[in-house]
Amino acid sequence: MNETYFEQLEETLYHEQLPNGLNVYILPKKGFSKTYVTFTTKYGSIDREFIPLGKDKTVIVPDGIAHFLEHKMFEKEEGDVFQKFSEKGASANAFTSFTRTAYLFSSTDYILDNTKTLLDFVQQPYFTEQTVEKEKGIIAQEITMYDDQPDWRLYFGAIENMYKEHPVKIDIAGTVESINKITAEHLYECYNTFYHPSNMVLFVVGAVDPKEMMAFIKEDQASKTFEAPQEITRFFPDEQNDVDIKERKLQMDVQKPKVIYGIKSNNVNISGEEMLNYELAMQVAIELVFGRTSAFYQDVYDKGLVDESYSADYSMENGYGFSMIGSDTSNAEELTQTIRQSILNHASEWEFTVEDLKRITRKKIGYFLRALNSIEYIANQFTRYSFNDMNLFDVVPALENLSMEQVKDAFETLRNENAHTVFTIVPFEKNKNE
Repeated sequence: MNETYFEQLEETLYHEQLPNGLNVYILPKKGFSKTYVTFTTKYGSIDREFIPLGKDKTVIVPDGIAHFLEHKMFEKEEGDVFQKFSEKGASANAFTSFTRTAYLFSSTDYILDNTKTLLDFVQQPYFTEQTVEKEKGIIAQEITMYDDQPDWRLYFGAIENMYKEHPVKIDIAGTVESINKITAEHLYECYNTFYHPSNMVLFVVGAVDPKEMMAFIKEDQASKTFEAPQEITRFFPDEQNDVDIKERKLQMDVQKPKVIYGIKSNNVNISGEEMLNYELAMQVAIELVFGRTSAFYQDVYDKGLVDESYSADYSMENGYGFSMIGSDTSNAEELTQTIRQSILNHASEWEFTVEDLKRITRKKIGYFLRALNSIEYIANQFTRYSFNDMNLFDVVPALENLSMEQVKDAFETLRNENAHTVFTIVPFEKNKNE
């Protein structure tokens, strides 16, 4: 078992890769009574085209299948897994994102028992055509519910504007039409391909003895039989640098317009240290130009163009990335024009000082260190970083070493106006006869 001590954070991380390929990480936290365990596969909604395990031909599976599979994993022949966790005082959950599916629990007691339950139910799939058909109605209701949420439609509308080919433009849950095509055979095919231990990470954080927990996990995995690890071949379409749609509006039942100004990133096929530095540089650049302490924000706030819903951030994974600035607003057109002009002005004339950079990096380090008091944050973020060949605990030194040149260069990639898009949700037009 490898031990890594992070002196600045006063944390010791334990790691071992088991013979079946599973990467296990354990982070004991002093002073915590709760333990949080996540079992995560590098498989999300964008993984729709791949070569199934043991086959040589590419398949394209129905949209929404990763999320559908997450739902079905909790249903077993002997009953619902949530009940088993509840009996041992644990709170269990799961989520599916664009790039991963995570199963998790938190508990103060019976940690080993609950870990056994987690490992067993994720590693023992049970699907039948009857239970799959039953689930379609449940997920269809979930899809319909999200379709009625303006903020969700705003976020996905902006992504749909940006991407022409990449499956990140497809809703994580799929569509009612796509999930109706899912069969038990599809689920087993995806499960057997993506739920192999070599494609997964088990992360344990909290009130735990690392040696005892690692020994328990190793014994559990040694008692199970798995196919030999194989590299997974995934396919993603070529994506243009320009956005697919420059501007689009949608009418919904809202009190005032909601708008997102999106900028599609063109530096996305990176990972590891390069990805960590670029991501942090872009986040710092966005904070400098559009954060709540920026001159831009003060201006649009004083003009009444933004309210408390305002946000500005940058997101990326290997293969895609985007900046989003948005708010509920009284004047969507003026706000988007102000955002556009601010991007162009700062891309051509960078006015920030080294002191400005230090202020923002200190602020981000402060937020990060406070976030490390949340074992949920640590577990979920560590796995995301791990799947991109990064280490969560490298964030602080990377921020401390971030140069103004890196930040400026990152922001200048936003200059291309063909990579800009606007998506607006507006109130329904009133009938003139009313």
